[in-house]
Amino acid sequence: MVVSGGAMSKKFLPVAARHVIWLSWKLVVFLSVALCLLALLRLHSSSSSALRPSISRQRSRISRDNLPFSGPPRIAFLFLSRLNLPLDFLWESFLENADEATFSIYVHSAPGFVFDESTTRSRFFQGRQLRNSIQVGWGESTMIQAERLLLEAALEDPANQRFVLLSDSCVPLYNFSYIYNYVIASPRSFVDSFLDAKEGRYNPKMSPKIPMNKWRKGSQWIALIRRHAEVIVDDEVVFPLFQKFCVRRPPLDARKGKLNIAPAYVLFLTYAQNISLSSVVFLEKIMPKLQKQHNCIPDEHYVQTLLAMNELESELERRTLTYTLWNQSVNKMENRGWHPVTFSYANAGPQKIKEIKAINHVYYETEYRTEWCQSNSTSVPCFLFARKFSQGAAMRLLSEGVVGHFDTSALLEPRP
Repeated sequence: MVVSGGAMSKKFLPVAARHVIWLSWKLVVFLSVALCLLALLRLHSSSSSALRPSISRQRSRISRDNLPFSGPPRIAFLFLSRLNLPLDFLWESFLENADEATFSIYVHSAPGFVFDESTTRSRFFQGRQLRNSIQVGWGESTMIQAERLLLEAALEDPANQRFVLLSDSCVPLYNFSYIYNYVIASPRSFVDSFLDAKEGRYNPKMSPKIPMNKWRKGSQWIALIRRHAEVIVDDEVVFPLFQKFCVRRPPLDARKGKLNIAPAYVLFLTYAQNISLSSVVFLEKIMPKLQKQHNCIPDEHYVQTLLAMNELESELERRTLTYTLWNQSVNKMENRGWHPVTFSYANAGPQKIKEIKAINHVYYETEYRTEWCQSNSTSVPCFLFARKFSQGAAMRLLSEGVVGHFDTSALLEPRP
């Protein structure tokens, strides 16, 4: 019986084993299929998400291109402002006799700031602030992000055919009619752009997407044709790299002296026992170079580099329409370098304005290039605008009829 029982056990074990093996294989196949399906779903979702931005950009291009408009082409004046516009009274005078069908206004200000009767004296700026503005820091990528937001908003109106970027301290040097005809007549964008010979601006980590031979520098105050404005708004390659790698070096603290530029030198002196005077002198010379950091100012490079990468430099007047007077800081330890001079009432007289208007060419040392100022192949003054102007300087321009007539005593009246 035991043997018989054992014999019976020997008969049924293979069947049970085969059943277990069959269930195991079935489970393995099921899990494999499930994993494959899951992988396919994840691949599909990731590819869809990767394609989504380009598709949306493509749709935005199509929708912008197909929108018709009637009437004259407009100039979109795009103001980058810290808060309010201190020279709004001058722009009010500049625009009051213009055909309102020929221009539009957009302002990027601090988030939440509203232009209304209590914050601006000019009706042209009331309600013209962007609703999606961001907090902007000087020398940060937020500056070019704000520029892109202004361009994006202005591109929604198909009548806007030219886009002029201005600061809150900019003033016009001519009347509206002259500036309008000058800008509209040119089929080119006005973008100050030249080779950057200064060390430390280009970060090799940008390569290969941003090759060094396409690296450019120039003034951020640009005037664009519509197609070039679209290139900037639709950019999804260069801007993220600028956010990551084009970073301003932290400002130096004059109180720290050489501690700013040579921390390794300080450590060396701390732990060195016997150091000669000649070694100290040598280290003082070489350590600043060894400690050099990339000091990239995004708004001085972004538009110029992007347009160069898109092979659009042949479509540019490679100069700015905005005059700036530069002055170099005397205190080298503060690392200030070149900074724009602010015009006051005293130095914004008729003679100075006449000198600015008489400029007809710009020389670029890094390229040994002289840019003769033209608009639609006609010789013209180089500059239509100027910065940085104080309220007093702007009042003088108005009182002397540079851009229009204005009773400056109105500025002394209290706001409603």
